[in-house]
Amino acid sequence: MNVWLRQLGTLEFWKALLDSFGGLGPIAPIVLAMVESFFPPLPLVAIVALNVAAHGGLLGFLYSWAGVALGGCIMFLLWRRVVKRFFWKFASRSPKLEKAQQWVNRFDTSSLFMLTLLPFTPSSFMHLAFGISDFDEKRYLITMLLGKGVMVALIALFGQSLVSSLKNPVYLVLAILLWAGMYWVSKKFCKKHNLE
Repeated sequence: MNVWLRQLGTLEFWKALLDSFGGLGPIAPIVLAMVESFFPPLPLVAIVALNVAAHGGLLGFLYSWAGVALGGCIMFLLWRRVVKRFFWKFASRSPKLEKAQQWVNRFDTSSLFMLTLLPFTPSSFMHLAFGISDFDEKRYLITMLLGKGVMVALIALFGQSLVSSLKNPVYLVLAILLWAGMYWVSKKFCKKHNLE
């Protein structure tokens, strides 16, 4: 057990782990990023950072964005085309769903873009609320795809900074500052829009 724990703390262990993850091809990073839309406790920042570390900046970004976009579209369309269309008669009795539907009325396209741009906003709730609302479907999907693209690019930059910090510790400080800034802005935006 002690030998295994010592190996866990070595750079070689993590490099071998990243190499084996990178060897899985594009399916694993896309699915991993996609699952975050279904299971919110998964840390998207860590998933994107892992994808960038294993596949490089550009491919890590593309795989992560593809997964986040695919998961977001699936969740939104599930709420919009299945729940709202076939089960809304029963679901609309829920005060929580009615409150979520009313919450959406405060958003215009630019506010929605900001909401999707921030990595620490609850995206699963966002897909649910906009899915059961009357918000224009095409406008939601386009805005969500663009916002998530910018968000994943920022997180990929964070992940690239972490990889670079292995060679130069200054990048670690930059990565922490970038992460802290994104977290602070997300919290302020969530508080303003009653998402806490």
